[in-house]
Amino acid sequence: MPYINRELSWLEYDARVLHEADDKRNPLLERVRFLAIVTSMLDEFFGIRVAGLKRQRAAAASTPTPDGLSPVETLAAVRDRVLSLESALATAYEEVCGELAEQGIRILTFAERPERHAELRQRFIDEIYPVLTPLAVDPGHPFPYISDRSLSLAVVVRDPESGERRFARVKVPPVLPRLQEVGARTYIPIEQIIAANLDLLFPGMEVLEHHLFRVTRNADLAIEEDEADDLLLAIEEELRKRRFGEAVRLEVEHDMPASTRVLLQRGLALGPQDVYDVPGMLDLNGLSEIADLDIPALQPAPWQPVIPLRLAPPDEDEDADVFAAIRAGDILLHHPYESFAGTVQRFIEQATEDPDVLTIKMTLYRTSGDSPIVRDLIRAAEEGKQVVVLVEIKARNDEKQNIVWARSLERAGAHVVYGLVGLKTHCKAALVVRREGRGLRRYVHIGTGNYNPKTARIYADLGLLTTDLQLGADVSDLFNLLTGHSRQRKYRKLQVAPHGLREVIVQLVDGEVQRAHAGGQGRIVLKLNSLVDPAVIEALYRASRAGVQIDLIVRGMCSLRPGVPGVSETIRVRSIIGRFLEHSRIFAFGPSGDERFWIGSADMMERNLDRRVEALSPVDDPALKERLRSIVALMLADDRRAWELAADDTWRRVERLKDEPPTVDTFATLIAAARASLESAISER
Repeated sequence: MPYINRELSWLEYDARVLHEADDKRNPLLERVRFLAIVTSMLDEFFGIRVAGLKRQRAAAASTPTPDGLSPVETLAAVRDRVLSLESALATAYEEVCGELAEQGIRILTFAERPERHAELRQRFIDEIYPVLTPLAVDPGHPFPYISDRSLSLAVVVRDPESGERRFARVKVPPVLPRLQEVGARTYIPIEQIIAANLDLLFPGMEVLEHHLFRVTRNADLAIEEDEADDLLLAIEEELRKRRFGEAVRLEVEHDMPASTRVLLQRGLALGPQDVYDVPGMLDLNGLSEIADLDIPALQPAPWQPVIPLRLAPPDEDEDADVFAAIRAGDILLHHPYESFAGTVQRFIEQATEDPDVLTIKMTLYRTSGDSPIVRDLIRAAEEGKQVVVLVEIKARNDEKQNIVWARSLERAGAHVVYGLVGLKTHCKAALVVRREGRGLRRYVHIGTGNYNPKTARIYADLGLLTTDLQLGADVSDLFNLLTGHSRQRKYRKLQVAPHGLREVIVQLVDGEVQRAHAGGQGRIVLKLNSLVDPAVIEALYRASRAGVQIDLIVRGMCSLRPGVPGVSETIRVRSIIGRFLEHSRIFAFGPSGDERFWIGSADMMERNLDRRVEALSPVDDPALKERLRSIVALMLADDRRAWELAADDTWRRVERLKDEPPTVDTFATLIAAARASLESAISER
């Protein structure tokens, strides 16, 4: 089966994001942000994917992967691709810096501001020196612990009395701004100020050399849940261990001497293949400080999400009645074009305030540090409502924050569940039970994105608000599964992983095969973040061989190879990259105008289908189906932000393939449509 290596596919996604930093049509400070984003993505790649490959190599894993590459071969291919990406990243950084300078924003070296050296030395003494701790390496001082993704200076000094050379590590303090302002919008990296004043850290010693380096460590948790008496305590202990996870990458300045590299490699238990010469500035995450500058002319045009007319307050002095709006019919939300605060957040807020609401149940995978939704849940619990929250404390990189929220909710009297043994709860669902007349009514939200007001402004996600009786009953059953000992496997409308979701997707695909065999027009459109599951890919190949027309919109990893004669000739794969991070999942099966639509939290990955609790909801309302249809059609017509995957595994810009000026931009079009909708609503009022 033709199958693209998933790690290499991840790196191609990084390359597509890096293109946005090169694209001069993007606002300059947005391009700066993309440089930081690519660096962060590579950090995650090494901390998770490369760490996993190295574990497989150490265990001499022999199980063949779908692409046929062994862990050793994959690691070698990864290194080659990362080296080319690092080179492209450095080139993009230099070009962007030149354009920043033209706009009066400068990132200089210490040597370029000699007139400020005395002032910077005093700043070093007053503001930097007190938080520095040089750590020696010698027989009396073992190699120091070097924290994950921290910048450090490798310093070699000589004792003038004995002539002995000695090594020390100085950590660049993350508590201070990486870019130190030395004039109006003029900056010098803090590590250069430290390096210029090392004599104050090593008095009486001769400083021979100093070089910047950075370490990436294994960032994945390894919890034996079935052996843990208390999952919360097990996670906290694992978080402490994570700080000491094995090193997987060493980044160094390109001119670091071989002797210093070898010393670092040995201290970190790394090989030469784990060392990466960085041709430009180390750790471009620090550029976020520049990207945040308040210079409207260099930023994307500001966008204020609109509130859909049905959920808009009748006037400024009143709040919208979300329950009445949902009772009037299902509502489809599309963030960040539509306000998260004015819709989902307002839904939970009203549930908290409404005396007729008896129960609020939610899943929380990732949320913000100052989450208004969690504050509302705490208030609801304190006021005596039954509040049930599934807090997924295994959500990678959010474990610590989720533990804080879990304990706050428990103190308020909420029922808190930490997740299921062996599974991550990744579905996005909220259930509100309200007393109405002599009975109860269920209000449901099912989404594709997290209940996080911050990411809801930059991630493109969908949500469904409904009082559908069957969906309400399904979501009740789902929460019983999450909180109790239920063995629920079948649902009325929801499709739930890990119990049968893959089988349902394959059945839907095969349904289009049968349609094609019967002389109909088989049609499949899948919009995903990732497509790597072998069984789903094989089903799509089977559909293609039957003549089914298939369009895949995959933002990130895609292991399916389109356009292979006799295998995938009717499959097109494209990726939309731009201002917002495309995060929604849309599944459509059937000819245009007669599709069955689904939205939800699941990507087509083995982890999602086998090791996570995921939920897909059908969208049945004709008006909402038409809206999903238009979103998909827009993305398939996009020739400004779209890439297409070829049979040779390469991604190409659609605008270059057409060799014509682009006319359709997904993000700009959806912003314009939301703005027009708001203006129309205002005029009608």
